[in-house]
Amino acid sequence: MAGVEIPTVGTPAGMRKINQRAVLDLLRRSGPATRPQVAKDTGLSKPTVSQALLALEAAGLARPTGQTSTGTGRSAVLYEADPTAGYVLGVDIGREHLRVAVSDLGRTLVARRDERNTARSGAALVTAVGKIAAAAVAEAGLSAGDIVVRVVGSPGVADPDKRCFRHAPNLPGWGRAGLIDDLEAALGPDLMVENDANLTAVGEWESGAARGASVFGCITIGTGVGMGMMVDGRVFRGATGAAGEIGYLPYGRTRAADEPGTPPARGHLEEATAAQSVVQGARELGLGTAKSAREVFRLAREGDELARRAVETEADRLAYTVASVAAVIDPELIVLGGGMGTAADLLLEPIDRALRAFTPLVPKVVQGELGEDAVLTGAISVGLRAAEGLVFERRVGAA
Repeated sequence: MAGVEIPTVGTPAGMRKINQRAVLDLLRRSGPATRPQVAKDTGLSKPTVSQALLALEAAGLARPTGQTSTGTGRSAVLYEADPTAGYVLGVDIGREHLRVAVSDLGRTLVARRDERNTARSGAALVTAVGKIAAAAVAEAGLSAGDIVVRVVGSPGVADPDKRCFRHAPNLPGWGRAGLIDDLEAALGPDLMVENDANLTAVGEWESGAARGASVFGCITIGTGVGMGMMVDGRVFRGATGAAGEIGYLPYGRTRAADEPGTPPARGHLEEATAAQSVVQGARELGLGTAKSAREVFRLAREGDELARRAVETEADRLAYTVASVAAVIDPELIVLGGGMGTAADLLLEPIDRALRAFTPLVPKVVQGELGEDAVLTGAISVGLRAAEGLVFERRVGAA
């Protein structure tokens, strides 16, 4: 930015900045610590640590948080990274729901809002998202200026050129050019957009069923079908960001055979495995009362034979999905998320049985641990990583 002097590495100002960031990162990673503890863990001298803590406290990035005994009768001041130095907004946009959360830099949620998505156009959905986000920020007692980063999780793939989402047929109008600009206008600056399945994978990797996994896929099944893949702690996106759009895998007779040259808006595998297909399958078996996948699963748990058969059919299709993924990325783990993940108690055993019947590539398949909070958890995690750097640069530069 014009008029701002940026210290370079090797200059006294640059070294002070590096030291301050090292101290702040330690406090964020390890929690409250005394000056001697910080010096020991960072390898910096005690005078350098003292100067860094003073600067961080003046910038509102660190604060005293109590005292601890040194063992000789004297006490030492404990310092912590100030969690109120900034806030992150996470947004989960689904066909049936809108979920929003606000977190401080210490990962404490200070507000949460959940609403039904009743919008039936892109413009109406943008307006609804803006309203629920503003309500959450106000609920937290914050202003828009307190939010450092906003992260939106949505079906589809963000198109950086047209500023819209491709491959999101369940959200009408979501492919309109300039839609992401409208979202930014409604939510505020420093907006990050990400595929919801990718954020689910991030959430499960950081604090859910995929902790410690080096190569895994998180398959989300609800209104639509998608997958987030992570390799060595990083989301794998592919050449255009569409890696994991498994709803477009061919399944059975492809529509292209009937309509040559016309790509489907909704993928063949998605039509075969998404929640509505469970309902349709149950009705075809004679379970005419089924109105939702959740109801089919409930009836199966209660022992209804037709519902049980519908669940078995869904498990076979999911096994096909897992086998297709396993042959390409060789994951050590597959996590079932989305609405269908709540039925893992019914699905995991028949999925494993079907997998072993037609492929030697059988990854471990587990239920996601985060449930409906998975996208928001991932969004907050992604936002915090970005916000920590932004807050430091802004406050240290201004201090």
